[in-house]
Amino acid sequence: MDHSDRSQTARRRLYLDNAATSWPKPMCVYEALDSYQREIGAPYGRSGYRAAEEAQRLVVSARRKVAEIVGIQNPNHLAFTANGTDALNTSILGILRPGDHVVTTVCEHNSVVRPLIYLADEHQVEVSYVTCDVAGYVSPDDILKELRPNTRLVVVIHASNVTGAIQPIAEIGNRVRTHGAYYLVDAAQSLGHVPLDWNACHVDLLAASGHKGLLGPLGTGVLCLGERVLDELQPLRRGGTGTESDDERQPAELPERFEAGNLNVPALAGLAAAAEYLQQHSIEAIQLHHHQLSERLLAGLESLPGITIHGPRSDQPRTSVVSFTCAGYDPQELAALLEMAAGIECRAGLHCAPRMHRALGTLAGGGTIRLSPGWATTREEIDTTISALEHLLASPVK
Repeated sequence: MDHSDRSQTARRRLYLDNAATSWPKPMCVYEALDSYQREIGAPYGRSGYRAAEEAQRLVVSARRKVAEIVGIQNPNHLAFTANGTDALNTSILGILRPGDHVVTTVCEHNSVVRPLIYLADEHQVEVSYVTCDVAGYVSPDDILKELRPNTRLVVVIHASNVTGAIQPIAEIGNRVRTHGAYYLVDAAQSLGHVPLDWNACHVDLLAASGHKGLLGPLGTGVLCLGERVLDELQPLRRGGTGTESDDERQPAELPERFEAGNLNVPALAGLAAAAEYLQQHSIEAIQLHHHQLSERLLAGLESLPGITIHGPRSDQPRTSVVSFTCAGYDPQELAALLEMAAGIECRAGLHCAPRMHRALGTLAGGGTIRLSPGWATTREEIDTTISALEHLLASPVK
């Protein structure tokens, strides 16, 4: 990848926490944010003067470009949300009814699990959790076995934020569509650096963050809607949309039905610029860069004593998210040592996915250390990380 537009600040840090949020962003994202704040500053969909029309253009551009990345023909079937969690909550709380059954997996983030637990506790929704293998993969056949006559929703994460395993969402989608249940995919860890074919996956709902693989600013999320759910999904929030102000009920039109309140236009200006950057550089090329980094990182970790990698091999479908544990070290302790020794910023712990860690056998030990390279990470930074770990393990601080 061309890293010529990396900020100077980024060169003083070795950032490996892109699974939490991508950083640095492409320079065009910063420029779009700054330009909106300094030169436009108007809200979206609320007024008709020139600056407001420019804000409208920015949001429409962001919607169209992200829809193209997902493969949605009608951009109005893509609603902007506050973040990926907001999109998941809208999907789960808006589609399920008392007495429904849900099939999901142990690989899910708490942004899926917690809404489901709430519905199970308060609204008699029953949830089945399909387990994964040692690499973090879920079998489509195992999901099929859990489907019941009253199964209304199947929820699957596309790529794990713990192991990096990419699930076979198209195969799962085929089975779910045959049954008739709705299908929700959490693409927070994949959209932007893993190619996705909306139609081939038979997805009814797709939720994602705008600030991870899509390279946009924090405070952005997307919810993509298939035809089957348009009359079924209820909005999580209701309020002003700038349209049909004489009607006290939430508008039925899309995307306004799911966009109550002012949108985060500065961040969406940045997201539009990020989506254009992804289109210009191609998601396939960015995926290849991620693969090369993870391959190098996995090979380096495998050469170190006491390291156990939790997740797929480099030749299996995966993202660049790599989790590992180290004998004799608490994950939080080793992560802190990496930052002190080499400025390496990574995440340690459960990564908001405790069921995943229970399945991997890492829950009792406090989880894993997670290294997640991004679009701007270089091979030299991967080598620096391996060298820093090698040095720490050769001279343990005890």
